[in-house]
Amino acid sequence: MTSASLPFFVYGTLRPGEANHDLFLRGRIRSEEPGRLPGALLYDGPGYPYAVEGTGGEVMGELVTPRADAYAELLVTLDELEEYTPGDPRNLYERVAREVTRTAGGTAVRAWVYVAAPSVAARLRARGKLIESGDWLSRR
Repeated sequence: MTSASLPFFVYGTLRPGEANHDLFLRGRIRSEEPGRLPGALLYDGPGYPYAVEGTGGEVMGELVTPRADAYAELLVTLDELEEYTPGDPRNLYERVAREVTRTAGGTAVRAWVYVAAPSVAARLRARGKLIESGDWLSRR
């Protein structure tokens, strides 16, 4: 599998039951399954979370595999949703390939993850609100 066709790891508003799941993923995905992103901490943002890379934590979410015929369009759509432009210093998120652990079976899968951009991550580490469970759905 090339990096261009990696599944996505979603941990916030794109998870099942959350505001953006049906808007962006319905009809475009082949499968989704629970997973964990090790080596990251979860911070509460203004209505959505940020995964911040760092030791000592893990983020809960879903491993989403798009349908092959919807992949290119979904990649562009999710980059737009996350306001991600490769190399732009104003990005709030960076799209990076990381190892995600499937909850069932514990196997590792390489997936695209939108993590906090360096300037955002530094601000969150200094004064952000940590979601200690690592699970956006537990904030309620």
